[in-house]
Amino acid sequence: MKPAVVVSAVFLMLVAFLHLLRLVFAVGITVGGTAVPMWASVLACVVPGGLAVWLWRSRR
Repeated sequence: MKPAVVVSAVFLMLVAFLHLLRLVFAVGITVGGTAVPMWASVLACVVPGGLAVWLWRSRR
């Protein structure tokens, strides 16, 4: 098992979890005066979460 794979999987899972928290608590984010839509956090939760699971399963 390579440490880089574990660190990457944990980091991606953290990113997914933080976006999930944004969805649950409906936190609004504005970047440069433009509101970031909630569907962006859905994508940012599913994609990194899927990659984290994929990395975690491939470490064997």
